[in-house]
Amino acid sequence: MNILSLFVLVPVLMLIAFIPCRNIKQVRTVGVIGAVIEVVLALVLLFMFYQERAAGNTAEMLFTFDAVWFQAASMNIHYAIGVDGISVLMILLTAIIIFTGTFASWNMNPLPKDFFMWLTLLSIGVYGFFISLDMFTMFFFYEIALIPMYLLIGLWGTGRKEYSAMKLTLMLMGGSAFLFVGILGIYFNSSVTGEYTFNMLEVANNAAIPVSAQYWIFPLTFLGFGVLGALFPFHTWSPDGHASAPTAVSMLHAGVLMKLGGYGCFRIAMRLMPEAADELSWIFIILTGISVIYGALGAISQTDLKYINAYSSVSHCGLVLFAILMMNQTAMTGAVMQMLSHGLMTALFFALIGMIYGRTHTRDIREMGGLMKIMPFLSVCYVIAGLASLGLPGLSGFVAEMTIFVGAFEHNDMFHRVFTIIAVSSIVATAVYILKVVGKILFGPVQDQHHLELTDAVWHEKIATVGLIICVAGMGLFPGWISDLITASLGYIK
Repeated sequence: MNILSLFVLVPVLMLIAFIPCRNIKQVRTVGVIGAVIEVVLALVLLFMFYQERAAGNTAEMLFTFDAVWFQAASMNIHYAIGVDGISVLMILLTAIIIFTGTFASWNMNPLPKDFFMWLTLLSIGVYGFFISLDMFTMFFFYEIALIPMYLLIGLWGTGRKEYSAMKLTLMLMGGSAFLFVGILGIYFNSSVTGEYTFNMLEVANNAAIPVSAQYWIFPLTFLGFGVLGALFPFHTWSPDGHASAPTAVSMLHAGVLMKLGGYGCFRIAMRLMPEAADELSWIFIILTGISVIYGALGAISQTDLKYINAYSSVSHCGLVLFAILMMNQTAMTGAVMQMLSHGLMTALFFALIGMIYGRTHTRDIREMGGLMKIMPFLSVCYVIAGLASLGLPGLSGFVAEMTIFVGAFEHNDMFHRVFTIIAVSSIVATAVYILKVVGKILFGPVQDQHHLELTDAVWHEKIATVGLIICVAGMGLFPGWISDLITASLGYIK
């Protein structure tokens, strides 16, 4: 069996294994075994990918498989899969966050079996999306990834969970409607040897979409994916959704699901419609520039830890889309690195926030203080996450953001450079809200005397946090292999 199909098959088998589970211990066992298998598969895939490249395999996509899924007089849908270096990194990111999210949700109640089953269904959609080469199949998995979010937030969330779940679902489904129309537009303008195709490689290499069609298809596809990437002004679902979601869902949604937006913009909107992207990119550069600075400034004014991190995600994901629109290799390399960096550090943030909330029963920074002396392990981890977010050299945020800014500044015209300066200024705002939060909740006097009785992290929480910190530091200290994988994959783009 093709190794890529295993990433979808293993979660399916997990769903079946969950059915007979009768208590939380059995649910945990199935969840951990499945998560470990996925991490091992991701590492094996990375090793096999390197082996294929070393052996001289220069194909754009490796481990490809193509089988007719639905073929009629008017449709040509295939289960077509394959990966390049970028896809491999996204799969590895997904596996790491699902693994750590499983341990972060160790004591999930109520209905732990149902929770993990819906979370596993979401992971099927994410893995399937990253391995798909057929746009219809990609959209199919995209919807599988989105649908469980309503129940995961609406049933297991906190605060205004029903409102947040409905708002998120309606806005993302609205984006999906734009996206589906755009994909159909590509399909009916992709005649290859007299036959329409959903295959991205065939469209990119053999079927030039008419420029007149690109002008209306490009905005639809970029906007459709951009909604999931928290593109201004369609970002408002993100803070509410993240604030209400349970810990593992926040980790997976901010860490991986939002990356589907940037990945889709790169694979479909930018790659398949380069002429329209070149002509119309300025519109979305303005919107992404607003996202970057608005998200950072919005985080400063918040007092809820989850809302702070949610607005921070709007800013960091805005940088991803901003870099993709620069349309040069340096900036696009930075965009993928930012997807990886943000995925790891925001998952770490949400895991820590969930652990702190589970002890203090509050996320309001005005009600916390002096936590460093009460729970030193979690506090140190939070400082590391904060330093990664504000771009401290040696951690993942620095290499990703610097690559983006260098690539963006390669443009000589005033428009691009002005918006690059605006994007760079977000670093200042990021430092303000990160240092404000760290100083407020970790140091100074204890605000609530009941907090003096709280305990520090336990073993399963340490596995989740230490695993993510190792990845954040590893990417910051040894970014070369990641950059090489990305750059080699970008080299196939005309």
